[in-house]
Amino acid sequence: MVATAAAHKRLDLAYQIEADVPPALLADPDATLGTPAELFIIPDHYIFRMLYSQGIGLESLGVPTRDGAPVENDHRAIWQRFADNFFLFRGTPTGLWLQDELVNVFGVRERLNSASAGRIYDQLAAQIARPEFAPRALLRRFNIELLCTTDAATDTLELHRRMHADGLTHIRPTFRPDAVVNIASPAWREQIAALTDVSGEDAGSYAGYIRALEQRRAFFKEMGALATDHAALTPYTARLSDAEAEAIFARALAGTPNADDAARFTGHMLIEFARMSAEDGLVMQLHVGSSRDHNTSVFARFGPDKGGDIPLATEWTRNLYPLLNDYSTDPRLRLILFTLDESTYGRELAPLAGHYPALRLGPPWWFFDSVNGMRRYFDRVIETAGLYNTAGFNDDTRAFASIPARHDVWRRVSCDWLAGMVVQGLLEEDDAQEMAADCAYNLAKRAYRFETHSE
Repeated sequence: MVATAAAHKRLDLAYQIEADVPPALLADPDATLGTPAELFIIPDHYIFRMLYSQGIGLESLGVPTRDGAPVENDHRAIWQRFADNFFLFRGTPTGLWLQDELVNVFGVRERLNSASAGRIYDQLAAQIARPEFAPRALLRRFNIELLCTTDAATDTLELHRRMHADGLTHIRPTFRPDAVVNIASPAWREQIAALTDVSGEDAGSYAGYIRALEQRRAFFKEMGALATDHAALTPYTARLSDAEAEAIFARALAGTPNADDAARFTGHMLIEFARMSAEDGLVMQLHVGSSRDHNTSVFARFGPDKGGDIPLATEWTRNLYPLLNDYSTDPRLRLILFTLDESTYGRELAPLAGHYPALRLGPPWWFFDSVNGMRRYFDRVIETAGLYNTAGFNDDTRAFASIPARHDVWRRVSCDWLAGMVVQGLLEEDDAQEMAADCAYNLAKRAYRFETHSE
C-alpha cells in the first residue's frame, strides 16, 4: 500500500475533543481501568446503544440510573450478556475497534463469543491488574504526544494541576461553555452562579457574563488549553446588539425567556466566541447536528448521553454567514467544523473551507468515524477543499483503550485512498507519501497550532 510506512511512523497525536476520557482516570496515579465490564461496556454508549436496539435493557448492562435504582452489578454477568450478543457488532466500526483492542492492547487471541466469554473475562481481569495496564502506563505505551480533555467553563481544572505537577503536561484542558450558554437548560441559572464563583466576576449581567467568560478562557489558556469546543443543534449565527443580548440574558435569569430566546442567544454567542478566539488565539471547534437524547424515556431514567442521539439535516451556508462575514478573514481565527450531516460535505462545507481562510473541516465525526465514513469524506471533500483545508484526524472516544485502533483505522483508510489516487494517475507516489504523513500527524498539529508548542 502506498505510503503506509510514512503514515505509520508514530501515533503521537490523540486530540480529545470531548470529555469522554475523564481526567480523573489519569490524574490519579493509582487509578485502574476497573473490571472488563467497566472498561468496555458500562460507560460506552457505542456498545450499549446497539444492545439496547435489540431489546436488551440498560439496567441489565449495569448502566446507572438517575434515581439510584438497582441495576445489574455482577460484572461477569454483564460481560456474558455482551459476549452472547457480540455478533451484533459484525461489520460495524465498534466491532472493529473492540477486536483491535482485545488483540493488540490486551493480547486476547481467542474470538469473543458465548463460549469464550468467561475465559476472556479472566484474561482481561488479570491483564488489567498488572502495572503495565494502569492508565498512565498505557498513556506512555500509546505514545500519545497530546491528549486534550474537554472541560466545563466552570471547572477549576484542579485535576489538570495535579497531572501537570506529575509531569503530564501533554494532557491539556479544552474550554467547553455550552452549559453557561444554553439558557433553555433548567440548570442554566445554577451554572451562571457557578461561573460567578469560579471567575470572580459578577456574571449576573450580560456585560459581567462576557467578562467572566473571557477570564475563564484566559485561565484555561494558562493551563495549556489550545482550543474551545462548542456544540449546537444548528450552525445558526446572528449578531445581537448589546441591548438585545442584555434583555434576553435578563429574561433568562428571571426564568421568563421567550420561545426563540435560546436560539438567538446561542447564535449571538457563537459570534462572540469567534471574536474571543481571534483575540486570545484559542482554536474554535463547532460540533453541529445532533438531536440529543431523542429517546425521552431513556433520558428520564438514565440521564443524558445514553445512546439516544440522532443526526439532523443541517444548513451551513446561510446560518454561518453572519459569523463568517465578521471574522472569517481574520488571520487570528481558526474555526474547525464538524457535522453529522454527510450530505453537506460536498454541497456546503468543502466549498466554504475551500474559500474562507479561517475554516478547516474536522474529520468524520461520531456515526461516521468508520472505514466507509472516512472514504466518503475523502471523496466528497478533497476535490473542492483540498487536503490542507482539513484538520487531519482527532478522536473523541470515551473508551481510552480504543485510541490506537481509531487512529490506525484513519491511517489505513487515508493510505488506501491515496493509493487509489496513485493507481489512477492522479497523484505521484512521493506526493502521496507526504500526504499520508500529513493525514496521520501533521495536519492535526497545524490545525490546533500545536507545532508552535512542540520541540
